[in-house]
Amino acid sequence: MFFVQMSGFPGSGKSTISREIGKRTGAIVVDHDIVKSALLNSIEDNPIDMKIAGKISYSIDWSLIDFHLSQGQNVVFDSPCLYQEMIVRGRDLSEKYNVKYKYVECYLNDFQEINYRLKNRERMISQIKEINSEEAFKYTIENSKKPNDIQCLLIDTSRPLESYIDEVINYINV
Repeated sequence: MFFVQMSGFPGSGKSTISREIGKRTGAIVVDHDIVKSALLNSIEDNPIDMKIAGKISYSIDWSLIDFHLSQGQNVVFDSPCLYQEMIVRGRDLSEKYNVKYKYVECYLNDFQEINYRLKNRERMISQIKEINSEEAFKYTIENSKKPNDIQCLLIDTSRPLESYIDEVINYINV
């Protein structure tokens, strides 16, 4: 059994890899953008502060993760990992249900390619359209949170999915 915490800048390939992990392993994928977009769409006539929407969405995400792990299901959490609390919660739930904790970071250090992907994807209401400054892009990449006591997997997502998905699956299964 496992819990995989995905990480990476928006547009770096987290959802693509998460879905492929789910397909290949039968894992449940909890996609933060789906949860947050559903929340925002349901209250469209009553605007809400985006920070509050994010906080509520993460609460729902973690409840879903807890439930699926309690049912003996493997789970992949598809979300940027920008807060240390996310590492702590992921580790705590993995320990609670005695499942392997894995951390996969999608890395694409190419401002132009990220913007291209962001502008050309089917975008949910919660997703950004583009990144306006290279400084903000670099800051976010440099300040993503990751566990420092386990081997994390860093994937260069400038390559085609087929060139690294087996490496991801092997990492999860070890």
